Amino acid sequence: MASRPGILTDWPWKPLGSFKHVILVPWVVQNIYSFMVKDEKDLSSFLIFPILLWRALHSQLWISLSRYRTAKGNNRIIDKGIEFDQVDRESSWDDQILFNGILMYVVSQTIPGASHLPMWRLDGVILTALIHMGPVEFLYYWLHRLLHHHYLYSRYHSHHHSSIVTEPITSVIHPFAEHISYFTLFAIPLITTVTTGTASAASLAGYLTYIDFMNNMGHCNFELIPKWLFTIFPPLKYLMYTPSFHSLHHTQFRTNYSLFMPIYDYIYGTMDTSSDTLYENSLRRPEEAPDVVHLTHLTTPDSIYHLRLGLAHMASTPQKSKWYLWLMWPVTMLTMMLTWIYGRTFVVERNRFHKLRLQTWTIPKYNVQYNLQWQKLRKKGVKVLSLGLLNQGEDLNRYGELYVQKYPRLKTKVVDGSSLAVAAVLNSIPKSATQVLHRGNISKVASAAVLNLCQRGIQVAVPSEDEYKKLKKSFGIRSDRNNLILSKSYSIKTWLVGDGLKEEDQKKAAEGTLFIPFSQFPPKKLRRDCFYHSIPAMAAPASLENVDSCENWLPRRVMSAWRVAGIVHALEGWDEHESGYTMSDIGRVWQASIQHGFKPLAVATHSKF
Repeated sequence: MASRPGILTDWPWKPLGSFKHVILVPWVVQNIYSFMVKDEKDLSSFLIFPILLWRALHSQLWISLSRYRTAKGNNRIIDKGIEFDQVDRESSWDDQILFNGILMYVVSQTIPGASHLPMWRLDGVILTALIHMGPVEFLYYWLHRLLHHHYLYSRYHSHHHSSIVTEPITSVIHPFAEHISYFTLFAIPLITTVTTGTASAASLAGYLTYIDFMNNMGHCNFELIPKWLFTIFPPLKYLMYTPSFHSLHHTQFRTNYSLFMPIYDYIYGTMDTSSDTLYENSLRRPEEAPDVVHLTHLTTPDSIYHLRLGLAHMASTPQKSKWYLWLMWPVTMLTMMLTWIYGRTFVVERNRFHKLRLQTWTIPKYNVQYNLQWQKLRKKGVKVLSLGLLNQGEDLNRYGELYVQKYPRLKTKVVDGSSLAVAAVLNSIPKSATQVLHRGNISKVASAAVLNLCQRGIQVAVPSEDEYKKLKKSFGIRSDRNNLILSKSYSIKTWLVGDGLKEEDQKKAAEGTLFIPFSQFPPKKLRRDCFYHSIPAMAAPASLENVDSCENWLPRRVMSAWRVAGIVHALEGWDEHESGYTMSDIGRVWQASIQHGFKPLAVATHSKF
């Protein structure tokens, strides 16, 4: 929002929220009906909707590419990251596509010569290019300078400049009034070709694609225009801007006003003197070497959309199944096939915490097809590798220990985070609890949590005889195992639950029961009269930078204990592995996490889901 919002700031369909796209339905249906029924087919008008879909897909491809490249770090322009407020502010980037779509339908039905266009006319394409290079670029330059006048800037354009670090979709984040002026400007070549009878579907679609391409490219936070282009054709520097060129406009504000052609900044003396230096420095910037890597993977088929490289706004909220994702099943199936074929780890996120460089790597495998390839994960400079999700599985985790033993000189410390997960679980137990019920598969975290509870004098009841025997065996000859009892009673109000918790077990729980998960995956919430705590996790300190997405199903700025453990391990400089049967000191890890600013989550006894 601008600092002092002016009139026509909000889009007319803002009250519709996520249902705003229905405003296009009457136009699309009427257009399709006319094309199917009438004898004289208007293919150019029929193609308006596919053009709108292409524009949305085109922008999304730029978003994914930009986030991937900035996470890797090579050719990055600005080090500062983005936060949730920017993601929320830019979540309405498709409003301008809806706006343009409505106007295109209106124009095609009201202006003579705007319908029944041919697919291709060379003279119309040339005329469109010439008008853009002349009047459009010139008028935009002065319109942009006008928008930087304090009156208009405070009421309108400051909304766009709220994003210092830009993403491709930053390019279209403007108040409604600004978009009216931009559409009027960009309509000049299109209306001219229509009135002169030289318009074609190709000139329309090509011009819109050109605008989207240059807009998205120029707002990337990495440099991608190779230097050899300007070496081969030096005048190109006056005809095409670069991401670093426009980045300076967002950091300096009073330079580099041009649309896509910097020539007007050269003519009127508003060219930033550091443009060439920033361009060359960005091109030379190498890929970032992380200190800590958190290794995770895809979960459900639609989790691809929740990745930071997927749908940005969806990634900024906890992962939940959404009905409209079923409409995208062809894309979902295609991504599953690609991940099956590709199978290589890729970077999805980067963070900075004090002097540590953090990255999250994703193995493109879903739960049902997951199999870790340890030999592919070595990378120079990584101090700590923390394990997430199914990397915690007993077989894979034990193989991690064997991997460490196989390479005793391995400088990268493998950390499964089990000690901090146990500490988070223990901290979630209400202080008044004297009994706890255990349900779920036995794991390294579960065994350690149960043992610690018994040592504290808290009685742990286990309804399953098989699980009871496994836990008792893991205790050895300790006297604490007397607090471990075999009981079929489900009246205990505090439950420790993990993978394998059955629906029938939840139904047996007493009203007001608190379910505390000890696994990476949260239980299905079936009881509205009970309480569900988070999986082992901690709130991140404010000094953790570039947090703009949620970790799976966790809330904003909350990180799983397994991920936090790797960060703390690196901060403390501990020279030990934590994998397989090895577990770090629980109390020491917990205290170190608290000292570094991570905070425990409140026990969910005050609200239900």
